[in-house]
Amino acid sequence: MNHMITIDWSALFLGTEDWSFLTEVALRTFIMFLIIIIGLRFMGKRGVKQLSVVELVVILGLGSAAGDPMFYKEVGLAFTILVFLIIIMLYAALTYIVGKSKKVENLLEGKPVCLIQDGVFVLENFKKENLGSDEFFAELRLKGISHLGQVETAIEETSGELSVFYYSDAEIKPGLSVMPDSLNNPLKRIDAAGHYSCIFCAYTEHKTSASSLVCPKCKKKEWVKATSKKRIS
Repeated sequence: MNHMITIDWSALFLGTEDWSFLTEVALRTFIMFLIIIIGLRFMGKRGVKQLSVVELVVILGLGSAAGDPMFYKEVGLAFTILVFLIIIMLYAALTYIVGKSKKVENLLEGKPVCLIQDGVFVLENFKKENLGSDEFFAELRLKGISHLGQVETAIEETSGELSVFYYSDAEIKPGLSVMPDSLNNPLKRIDAAGHYSCIFCAYTEHKTSASSLVCPKCKKKEWVKATSKKRIS
């Protein structure tokens, strides 16, 4: 006995609506698109380029409010426009309050955090930011950094961007490599004299076979050979 599989193509593409609703969807989408553009223009250029926490919440709220009325017939545009107006007014109010109060700004946006100082990780800050070494090293490589001895200071801004201040070529010192797989195969002992970096905190010093393996900064015992290459910009 043969069983034929039938497909309701109309239900597959249109759901419970009919073809005439496609025109309404196009109109709804066009209107919501214009409303989103107006909302983003109100937020200014920074709202599009680098989002703060508040701006990210606004964008997510606008996106969520805009999606449903584009294709759900039962969601009226008037209610969506009201949601948009409320979100934008709340954004304007918070922006005003943040501009008047440094405490509120720090509460909502956070503060810049120093992650590297003199080529060494600021461990207490690094741990707070929950950054993986691979992710962080990738950001440094994108800025043309091959090892931490090239970095005087690295600061994570409130926007999430990384600001880096470099040593001059004459000031560059040996440091922990940030190249892929640089932390693999840490040394358990020092066979040859030279500069070595702790893989946990990037503390770097000259060591010999008689040197202690205990890092004076973080008390760990795993080291890799340091590098002192110049930056190529």
